[in-house]
Amino acid sequence: MTQPETLLASESQALAPIGVFDSGVGGLTVLREIRRLLPAEDLFYVADSAHVPYGDKPSTVIAARALAITEFLVERGAKAIVVACNTATGAAVRLLRMRYSIPVIALEPAIKPAVERTRSGVIGVLATRRTLASQNLMQLVERFASRAEILLQPCPGLVERIESGDLDRAETRALTQDYLEPLLARGADTLVLGCTHYPLIRPLLQRLAGPEVLILDSGAAVARQVQRRLAETGLLAPPGRRGRERFWTSAAPAQLYPLMAHIWGAPLDLDHWETQDDPNPWWMSAEGARE
Repeated sequence: MTQPETLLASESQALAPIGVFDSGVGGLTVLREIRRLLPAEDLFYVADSAHVPYGDKPSTVIAARALAITEFLVERGAKAIVVACNTATGAAVRLLRMRYSIPVIALEPAIKPAVERTRSGVIGVLATRRTLASQNLMQLVERFASRAEILLQPCPGLVERIESGDLDRAETRALTQDYLEPLLARGADTLVLGCTHYPLIRPLLQRLAGPEVLILDSGAAVARQVQRRLAETGLLAPPGRRGRERFWTSAAPAQLYPLMAHIWGAPLDLDHWETQDDPNPWWMSAEGARE
């Protein structure tokens, strides 16, 4: 395990990479925001696309995947971990913070800014079923329920369409329309994207919802939180250097490469990674690890 984060880091620790992971390619939307804000940082990204989507899996399975990926990134020197997946945040972030002393930054759907910016007083949250059922999300909704009507819309199948590279074809358009219609019919003028895959279809969402509907995601806020946490612990990379990226996927790299390169906007170094989940993980007996 790393040294306690209250200790100021050495120069070599500051040059270590930031580890980021998601169930698939969606976390690249968060990675882009981190790169935009922190150009000097080295970034390691794992797309667990062989196991996508997380949203229809038991929380114990999601936690096992999150722990395996985090261990892989920590073994490669990660100085911080970004859980770029709302579903994995709900299932595993407490376990990760129990096990690792480095900063672990998680997602929070943009409900607070949505409540602050809605004009109609109605906001819609698009997310996986697992995210919508999570304690984190429920607590967030309860905190702001007195200030706006918050509508929760599960979106089964949408992650799979996006992961397949279908960002604007007929099937994705029809599925998206089905999920938007009940929210718009009840007066939602602000939409919260509660899955990191969904910003990849933001143009489609905006076109279907109309130009007057505000669409929010958490990517930029997460990047700012990464910057704050690294600054607090002396882990920010020195300015003036050009950060590099490395990418891994549990799927077939040749199959996933075109989509990832398209999303990233440049050629990338993509390798294969996989691990066998421990059938008797240490955390199964930990309080709060059960469903």
